[in-house]
Amino acid sequence: MSSQLAPVLCLASASPRRRALLESIGVAVQVHPCDIDETPLANEPAEDYVRRLAQAKAHAARSMTPLPTLGSDTALVIDGQILGKPDDEAHAAGMLRLLSGRRHTVLTGVAVTGPQGMLVCSVATQVMLRDISDSEIAAYWRTGEPCDKAGSYAIQGMASVFVERIEGSHSAVVGLPLFETACLLRRQGVPLWNGHLPA
Repeated sequence: MSSQLAPVLCLASASPRRRALLESIGVAVQVHPCDIDETPLANEPAEDYVRRLAQAKAHAARSMTPLPTLGSDTALVIDGQILGKPDDEAHAAGMLRLLSGRRHTVLTGVAVTGPQGMLVCSVATQVMLRDISDSEIAAYWRTGEPCDKAGSYAIQGMASVFVERIEGSHSAVVGLPLFETACLLRRQGVPLWNGHLPA
């Protein structure tokens, strides 16, 4: 298991999903969650927003470790509105009703610090949800899964039954676009596959 190996990357996130995604490509991490202000700036485009937060997280963690650091942020966008994590059940229900039966965009920004400075990318994925009834929304809230998820759902969890189709990166919707992330890591000299695939 990569978690038993010496870390080669600092992950500036407490997200178990991002850690698991990195470990799935053989990148052992140390975790340094960074608490930053995630309020969007006035008239800030969603792509700029996720890239800015990813960079802020990576920069904040950089002072805690000599390792390359990775920051990431994911946001859902519909009707030009950025959807973050729900404040409570009513907020979550409102977001899921807004997403029900419609296509939305999931934007994920990734920033990696290292010998090449700060490298940044962002990935947009289109997600189509089927119609979701109010009773399903209420039952889904009771599972506890929506509480800390952008847009109030997890594509890799119980809400997978709501997902009609996606166009783009599945792993980006989960929390980290692995193809693009691997490209940034290799540019920073971070080995993949537990060191079996050279940087």
